[in-house]
Amino acid sequence: MSEECTHDCSNCSANCSSRNAAPQHEPPHSKSHIKKVIGVVSGKGGVGKSMTSAMLAVAMRRLGHSVGILDADITGPSIPKLFGVHGPATGTEDGIYPIQSRTGISVMSINLLLEDEQAPVVWRGPVIAGAVKQFWQEVIWEDVDFLFVDMPPGTGDVPLTVFQTLPVDGILIVSSPQELVGMIVGKAVQMAEMMKVPVLGIVENMSYVVCPDCGRKIQVFGDSHVEQTAERYHLPVLAKMPIDPELAKEADAGMIETYAGAYLDGAAQAVADLLKK
Repeated sequence: MSEECTHDCSNCSANCSSRNAAPQHEPPHSKSHIKKVIGVVSGKGGVGKSMTSAMLAVAMRRLGHSVGILDADITGPSIPKLFGVHGPATGTEDGIYPIQSRTGISVMSINLLLEDEQAPVVWRGPVIAGAVKQFWQEVIWEDVDFLFVDMPPGTGDVPLTVFQTLPVDGILIVSSPQELVGMIVGKAVQMAEMMKVPVLGIVENMSYVVCPDCGRKIQVFGDSHVEQTAERYHLPVLAKMPIDPELAKEADAGMIETYAGAYLDGAAQAVADLLKK
């Protein structure tokens, strides 16, 4: 491995031992019993990845499953805000316990460990990656059917750490309609293939807005390119999420669990099917 290695294999052509080595998955905390680990990724920021993670967790909880969310976006944590949960998280000599949401979803995020939720996390990549490992190995998740890992955008340190450390059963890629995002989706797909992680499908966010007067769907960002992108990589489009002011209102209020929209039913079914495998 080069001394200048960034651990971002997706942008590197070197044929080094780091690229060729099989992922060395680490066991979770001894008191954690996690059936399936689902990564939620995006090639770039601002496409609604955390919102998608939260809504999928809510959807699975409504189906009667026990659910957890590991907020791996250390420098931009937003999961606690969406659920209206606050720290500090508590622990014992055995480990740290996640905070429970109103409906019983287990949440762990760096914001639940900070004295000041507004304080920035100014850490370098290896320290951030180490924090994600701690959330997996030192947090007592107990019995969880599905653990969603909300990852930061891109294909850098944290996604690489997650893929190499956690036994990820599948990932969902979140995109938006612009053609540029389609190119970025390709990078996420190729990284998943490189790390031998299954891609369950694509969720397109901000697909359209519904006119409140006539009910017509308006494509704010122009024609969607998600179908072409999905076809290129032989992936299903699992959902198309609209821009919904009601969703934004509930999210800002920390009441994501009360939102009644069912736009992610297809994605939720793809996740639920993993229990059959």
